[in-house]
Amino acid sequence: MRLTRQIVIQLLIFSMLAVIALGIMVISYMRLPALMGVGQYRVTLELPEAGGLYPRGNVTYRGTQVGIVKSVNLTENGVAADLSLDSNVPIPADLEAEVHSQSAVGELFVQLIPRSGDGPNLKDGDVIPQDRARVPIDVNTVLDATNRGLAAIPRDNLRTAVDEAYLAFGGLGPELSRLVDGGTSLAIDARANLDPLTALIDQSKPILDSQTDSGGAIQAWASNLASVTDQLQSQDGAVAGILEKGPGATEEVRALFDRLQPTLPIVLANLASIGEVAVTYQPSLEQLLVLFPQGTATTQAIGVAKANTKQDYMGDYLTLNLNLNLPPPCTTGFLPTQQQRVPALQDYPDRPAGDVYCRVPQDSPFNVRGARNLPCVTVPGKRAPTVKMCESDETYVPLNDGYNWKGDPSATLSGQPIPQLPPGEVAPPPGAAPPPIAAAEYDPATGTYVGPDGRVYTQSNLARSAVEEQTWQTMLLPPTGN
Repeated sequence: MRLTRQIVIQLLIFSMLAVIALGIMVISYMRLPALMGVGQYRVTLELPEAGGLYPRGNVTYRGTQVGIVKSVNLTENGVAADLSLDSNVPIPADLEAEVHSQSAVGELFVQLIPRSGDGPNLKDGDVIPQDRARVPIDVNTVLDATNRGLAAIPRDNLRTAVDEAYLAFGGLGPELSRLVDGGTSLAIDARANLDPLTALIDQSKPILDSQTDSGGAIQAWASNLASVTDQLQSQDGAVAGILEKGPGATEEVRALFDRLQPTLPIVLANLASIGEVAVTYQPSLEQLLVLFPQGTATTQAIGVAKANTKQDYMGDYLTLNLNLNLPPPCTTGFLPTQQQRVPALQDYPDRPAGDVYCRVPQDSPFNVRGARNLPCVTVPGKRAPTVKMCESDETYVPLNDGYNWKGDPSATLSGQPIPQLPPGEVAPPPGAAPPPIAAAEYDPATGTYVGPDGRVYTQSNLARSAVEEQTWQTMLLPPTGN
C-alpha cells in the first residue's frame, strides 16, 4: 500500500490529537499525577466508624474538590481514612471534617469545614482527631425509624393530616418558594459570618442563664400581661370608644399646644429651674409638708370650733398676749433713716445692689428666724443668709453685737457695706441722693414744732399743760398755725 504525502500528514495530525486527548484524560480526568502523589500531601482522618465512606471518594473544601480518599482502614479506636489533598490549596488546620452523602443511596464524600481562618494550615502527616469528625446516620436506621413512625400513625389521622396540609399549603407555591429562597440566602449569609455567629452562640450562655434566673419575674410579667389582656377584652367597648374618640382628643391637644406655643417653652424652662431648686431643697420641702398638716389642724382648732354657733361673735379660741417690743425690732443691716425713701413716692427705681437683712449675730435674740440663720441645704451644718455665701468659703460676720440701742442701729463695727454685696463685687458709685425726709422736733412742753415749710405750728392740746384729754385720736386733729 502506497502512502501518499496527504495520508501521512493526516495520520500525523490524528496521532498528535490522540496523544493530546490521552494526556488530557490522564492528567485531568484520571489525575494520574495525583495518583502518583505529585502535588499532593497526605492527611489522616480518624472516624468513629466508616459510615459508608469508600476509597476514591472526593474531599471538598468550601464546596470545591481538593483531594480524594486514598484508603479506609480499621484501627483500634475506629476507622482511619487516608486523605490525599492538593498542595496548591491552603486549608486551615483548625477545622472539622464531616462525611456527607450527595444522595440517599450513596456517593459519600468528606467535607472540610474551617472553624477559624487563623493559625497554621494542614501539612503532610497531620491527623484530624475523632472529636472533630462527624459521620452521617445510617440510611437504613433512618428508614427503619421513619417506617416505625409512619406505622405508629393511624391511617385515618394521616389521611386527615395530608388533607389539612393540602388545604393549608395549597396554592402557596410562590410564597413557599420565596420562603425557601429567603432561608437559603439566610443560610449563605450565616455561613459567610460563621465566626461572629459562633462567637454569639458561645457567649449567649450568660444571657440564657440570666433568663433562667429571672424565670419567676418573667412568669409574673406574663401573668400580669394576661390580666391586662383580660381587662382589655372585658372592656372592649371602652377601648373602642377611646380609639374612636382618641384622634379628636389628640387634635384638640395639638391645637392647645399650638395656642400655648409662644409661652409654653418659657414656662417649661422656668419649671426646669424650679425643679432643680426643688431637688436641692428637698429636705426643706419635706419638712414643710410634715408641718403643714399640723398647722392646718391648729388653724382649724382655733377658727372652726365656734363656726355657726351662738358663741361665734366672741371670736376664736385664741388669746393674743401682745408683748410689744419684746424683743425690739431689728434695724441693724437696713438702710439708715436718712437713706430711706418717702412712702408717698410712687416711682419704682431699681433696688440697691446687695442684700438687706437683719445682720446681728446668729445667736442674738433678735429675729432668730431671719435670713442670717437660714440652713445651707448644700452644706450641712452651715447657716448663711444667701446661697452664694453657703457655697463659698465666706463665713457670716455680723455688723455689731446685736444691741441696737448702742448708737446708730445701722452703724457697723466691721466696716461692711450696707446693703451687703456678694463676695468679689464692688459697690457701684453713689447716685443721686434721695429726697430728705420731712422731720420736725416737737416740744412737748409748749406743743410747738417747726414744719418742713419753716413755719412754726402749735398743737396746744398736746402740751403737758393742756387740760383736754390726751389720747391718740387727738393726734389726728389738724394743727393750729401761729
